[in-house]
Amino acid sequence: MRPVTIILAACAVALFQPALAEGHEPSELEQLYAQLADPETTDPIRLVNRIGRLWSNSGSEAMDLLLERGTEAIQDEDYILAIEHLTALTDHAPDFAEGWNARATAYYLNGDLGLSIADIERALALNPQHFGALAGLGLIYEELGYDQAAYSAYLASRSLNPHQERVNNAIDRLRVSGIGQAL
Repeated sequence: MRPVTIILAACAVALFQPALAEGHEPSELEQLYAQLADPETTDPIRLVNRIGRLWSNSGSEAMDLLLERGTEAIQDEDYILAIEHLTALTDHAPDFAEGWNARATAYYLNGDLGLSIADIERALALNPQHFGALAGLGLIYEELGYDQAAYSAYLASRSLNPHQERVNNAIDRLRVSGIGQAL
């Protein structure tokens, strides 16, 4: 799949979800997303941390333990061990987006960019509002020289979380180089 197609598909799902039905109480996650998307939000770090905790809860203690072990292995720079733990997680909980995103991170840090992109695609299919996965996709595309695709991924990430300094800097850097400019 072409890089821009992946980003557009993720954005379409995130942006064109049906409006909340009358009487429907927004979930905690929906409320957090709405607060985070507001550029005037006063405490985005708290919101990002809460969203991250919700994303990291698989509903299974065993799967959460695999995610924790994989994350610890990433922090210890043991990417092969991280990939092993996170592969076990994605095998046993294939609908858990954060497992795919974490393994994408391990693959990226291990230099396996293609595998990282594949896992990011899966994470975004499961959670189109994963601004971290979109930012990671932008980073990889930029490293590969796909500047337009990187720019699109960064913009999609920023639309969900405008408080990401690295993403905002990347958008500015790409704009200076002429990406995103109308002719």
